[in-house]
Amino acid sequence: MSSSPNETNDLPDLEAIREKYRVERDKRLRSDGSSQFHDLAREGSHNDIDPYVEPGFTREPIEQETEVVVIGGGFGGMLMSVRLRDQGIEDFRIIEAGGDFGGTWYWNRYPGVQCDVESYIYMPLLEELGAIPTEKYAHGPEIFAHAQKIGRHFDLYDRALFQTQVRALRWDEDEQRWFVTTSRDDVLRARFICMATGPYSTPKLPGIPGAADFAGHTFHTSRWDYDYTGGDTTGGLTKLADKRVGVIGTGATAIQAVPHLGRDAGEVFVFQRTPSTVDVRDNAPTEPGFADTLDPGWQRKRMDNFNALMDGLAQEEDLIGDRWTELTLGLYEELERHPNPAELSAAEMGLIAERVDLKKMERIRGRVEEVVEDPVTAAALKPWYRYLCKRPCFHDEYLPTFNRPNVHLIDTDGRGVDRVTAKGVVANGQEYELDCLIFATGFDVTTNYTRRVGYDIEGRDGLKLSEKWRDRTSTFQSFHTRGFPNCFFMMGFQAGLTPNIPHTIEEQSQHLSWLIRQMKERGLTAVETSEAAEADWCAMIDAGSGFSQLQQSCTPGYFNDEGKVGETAGWLAGFHPEGSEGFFTCIREWRAKGDLEGLETS
Repeated sequence: MSSSPNETNDLPDLEAIREKYRVERDKRLRSDGSSQFHDLAREGSHNDIDPYVEPGFTREPIEQETEVVVIGGGFGGMLMSVRLRDQGIEDFRIIEAGGDFGGTWYWNRYPGVQCDVESYIYMPLLEELGAIPTEKYAHGPEIFAHAQKIGRHFDLYDRALFQTQVRALRWDEDEQRWFVTTSRDDVLRARFICMATGPYSTPKLPGIPGAADFAGHTFHTSRWDYDYTGGDTTGGLTKLADKRVGVIGTGATAIQAVPHLGRDAGEVFVFQRTPSTVDVRDNAPTEPGFADTLDPGWQRKRMDNFNALMDGLAQEEDLIGDRWTELTLGLYEELERHPNPAELSAAEMGLIAERVDLKKMERIRGRVEEVVEDPVTAAALKPWYRYLCKRPCFHDEYLPTFNRPNVHLIDTDGRGVDRVTAKGVVANGQEYELDCLIFATGFDVTTNYTRRVGYDIEGRDGLKLSEKWRDRTSTFQSFHTRGFPNCFFMMGFQAGLTPNIPHTIEEQSQHLSWLIRQMKERGLTAVETSEAAEADWCAMIDAGSGFSQLQQSCTPGYFNDEGKVGETAGWLAGFHPEGSEGFFTCIREWRAKGDLEGLETS
């Protein structure tokens, strides 16, 4: 196969590639799907302990009535809180399990942690804070510090209950209030609940036989143990110099952490089920004078430009100019070669898109050959699936790390490791003795919502969300589900799909804060979706989801519920058929009408 095709005609046979993708997918299918993973709390181990706070924190329980309870202190909860204040709503509480704001960026402090969407569009509220990221792709400590800056700037700290987990949410029909109880014995009564728990909030562990038997040191990357490894997020893991370290997982986290482990550890064994796409990162410091070139509204303009390109919409220019937007630009280059692109059928468009995808994937596979010296290792690191089957990764040091003599790729040909023993990990029938085992297995995205957040939600007449969403997620506009008045969901499902999740959060926060103010001004007590509006929204999601069709053919991963699309009620439970821009336009136009169509109020 051609390594670096320059023209579409240079590509390998499409039918042969489809068959290769199918074979690789089928190797990885498992009957247990997403249930192969466990969350940290279920493990009952030190993996569920927050390593970033001093132990022994206590406080007196709080009993309080408040207008709004925002659950989650990541970008979702923070943006929701900021937009509530913009609407003149000051009476709210934030409940956050961690010891500070930041969400994913509070928990993820592994070496090399970094955003993979351009910082200038990923980090929210840059203009409001007069902030400019120091790099095109900022590292974790800077993003965490930015979250703290948001908290200080908008006076959110006094409203936050940190190191506190929700235990139960119950709607009281007589009082028209939500009762919230917590792990600190708090009891909050609230008119509105905003669920800003996020898709990347509950770490998961693979259910590998014998995992609890390992006698060495172990931790999840979201609970990185620097006391054991030495160093910090920039590296310098000097305490690993004489250690044999195993890493399970080869997704976005491992892509960033493995180069540091390879430099500092005695030996590193990377256990791989499925390789990620690893494209060029090309990070760079922000150029001096960059801020001087920006006009008011620059961040919104840049965010909209990126989202439109990711939705496949033509733009006069690409303001971002990175590997994310390359796919859309490639598609339009192909369409420009066609004499009448407007006359192309859906099938013809799909074929062109598939060949553009193949061109990109061939370049990525060719890069592996160019960088990795050992041909067997290089072959194992080549990803065989379409580009958006897994979250794309970008890094300039991950692939070269496998040229180090102390770094070993243990490819399992799609099976995953066999088991864990007291001494180490067994893969392909061979035991690898280890001093330390690190789980770079990410967060629980695919399982039922109530399992991910760690508690059930009890709505009207005792209806539990776990029962309502047992077979599928069902909403109106992604925010409302019938039987749960004044309870608003954020962060993705049945909304608009975009790699830049903070953009979706911003649009949702503006929408919900507007709705809450409207209810106050109109003297409305409760609001929920009508049965018909919810059914119509779900039907629209189901009928138009081209992404679901792609998911069906993809290699297993969290983008397709481990190969069981539609069989679980996870975060990727369908998206707006017109992409994120279509979803944003939909809710903006709904607000402009002002009649709250589709909602029942009292």
